Amino acid sequence: MEQKNGSSFTGFILLGFSDRPQLELVLFVVLLVFYLFTLLGNTAIIALSHLDPRLQTPMYFFLSNLSFLDLCYTTSTVPQLLVHLRGADKSISFGGCVAQLFLSLGLGGTECILLGVMALDRYAAICKPLQYTVIMHPRLCALMASASWFIGFANSSLQTVLIFLLPLCGRNKIDHFFCEVPPLIKLACVDTTVNESELFFLGVIILLIPVALITVSYGWIVRTVLRIKSSAGQRKAFGTCGSHITVVSLFYGTAIYAYLQPSNNYSQDQGKFISLFYTIVTPMVNPIIYTLRNKDVTGAMKKVLCGGHGSR
Repeated sequence: MEQKNGSSFTGFILLGFSDRPQLELVLFVVLLVFYLFTLLGNTAIIALSHLDPRLQTPMYFFLSNLSFLDLCYTTSTVPQLLVHLRGADKSISFGGCVAQLFLSLGLGGTECILLGVMALDRYAAICKPLQYTVIMHPRLCALMASASWFIGFANSSLQTVLIFLLPLCGRNKIDHFFCEVPPLIKLACVDTTVNESELFFLGVIILLIPVALITVSYGWIVRTVLRIKSSAGQRKAFGTCGSHITVVSLFYGTAIYAYLQPSNNYSQDQGKFISLFYTIVTPMVNPIIYTLRNKDVTGAMKKVLCGGHGSR
């Protein structure tokens, strides 16, 4: 990056929702409550998956990874947003913006891959039940989880470099509440067609390939479940997969809208609220979805709570 882009100003201004001052207090209260529930819910999932032996299976190994991801993902953006909503200073340092973009892209990309891996786990559990423990052995689970993190942050490294190589010509006002790819591209003072094509291609790999994998996996799962003669067995199988499908729909639907549309169709106002959804709302509802639809998790929670109550 040229010197004028990094050192001619101390950082960026995140405009966020400053054009709607009457909305800022409401957003502050709502997002603070959502953030606290996100911390509580995802921490509970991680703790339960380690405390209850019944939850020490591949499915809950990946679920605890997902919960840890969600904790980190929301924490990379929400605390700063809360500060900006209640203060006049909405600045972020140049290094802080680079770090925020790198972390949010890396964690978001990792979640995309991990949701695809979780679909493979559900396929093995339902379509290959007799070979499930052989297929999804701990070393393979650890390898797939590690690969998800590696691919997510490799993509983030490349996209972050591509974004901050663009000349900004002194522009430093980002019309967003955190450093994200679409609004940062709009700061460039040169033709960004090539950069947008490169970033779109990377977005297709990170978003659409896992979606295709999930679609194929669930096609085989539905085919297998429909062959089960017991209606109770069908309900249990669909119930196990229903939580994952709900999370996938919430996360991918909003992320694809934000990243895989032409820049000339990108609405900044819509982009802000869509980003709120997949950075804050989805991580908060994930634990609720998995808890309410999963008897193993609710059973483990009751066991821990009742055990703690009895010990007192």
